[in-house]
Amino acid sequence: MTFSRLGIHRRNRGERTLVTLAGDIGPATTPLLRAAVEQCLLDGVTEIDIDLTTVGSCDARGLDVLLSASRRASRVHARLRLHHPCAQIGRLLDATGSNSLLLTAPVGPVPPAASGDLVSTATRAPEDSARRVDQPVLRDGIRLRRLTRWQAEDMREDIADLAAESVAGTVGEAYHDRGDFLHRLAVTAHRPGFALLVAETTVLVGCAFGFPAGSDGSDGRQGGGTLQDIIQRLTSQARFVLLTQVVAHPHAQHRDIARRLQGRLLTDLHSSLGVTLLHPADQAGQAAFSSWGWQNLGEVVGLHGAVAPCVLTLSTEGQPLARR
Repeated sequence: MTFSRLGIHRRNRGERTLVTLAGDIGPATTPLLRAAVEQCLLDGVTEIDIDLTTVGSCDARGLDVLLSASRRASRVHARLRLHHPCAQIGRLLDATGSNSLLLTAPVGPVPPAASGDLVSTATRAPEDSARRVDQPVLRDGIRLRRLTRWQAEDMREDIADLAAESVAGTVGEAYHDRGDFLHRLAVTAHRPGFALLVAETTVLVGCAFGFPAGSDGSDGRQGGGTLQDIIQRLTSQARFVLLTQVVAHPHAQHRDIARRLQGRLLTDLHSSLGVTLLHPADQAGQAAFSSWGWQNLGEVVGLHGAVAPCVLTLSTEGQPLARR
């Protein structure tokens, strides 16, 4: 796997430095990370805070760079601490017994540095322009992050585990088969404009994915090609996002996580209307979407398939969508 980009921004305050990383830590980018950390130690920094909020992934070699830097820092009575790792990095730290490197408290405030103290560097390998790491959003200890297609492929098993866990033991379990979920993810990932968001703490707690459809020429077909016509007739809107799946871990904040994921996905795809299709017997799924603010327009006929699905809509404009 090729990791293509890593941005490094450094802010100094006396003997303390905040290093903010953005991108992915892998074979093409570890030399830059190593050089940046070594420079901090050469500059006499005694506290190195590394903010991983905008890092999408890290391989074993990148972790080794951080561990080696931590050991070198200890030898000169300095300290290196990591903050806000994504779920993948959290698992890597746990699997290697490196959790002592992770500081659970948030990064302390570091005032803006003078222009001479701000260092910004990046490295880029040849890549497709679509493979860009989008800016994550961190709130209440839950980070929302948009994945590229190859990141989604890398995390597909973890996402499927979350989907299975979210319905385990419920009456909706029969309609959320793991294999069917992975098939929907694979098919949706090839749609133009595909987007997948994950919600993370130190583990994966939610995801939402879909693609735009409608008047801009995106794929609005569903089986026989009538979904766009049906949605326009029901809502008077020709452009929408078809959300193939919204999953939230069943805990106290699950409703807020789902709402934030679906809202962010619509914002990222520049749409005010979300649409999803559910099996009419999936009462648990319909109840979950209703609790997240969706309106159930009932079963519709004319779409491909043996069963007429229920159409649910979500409007970010705050206006209920009356059935016509």
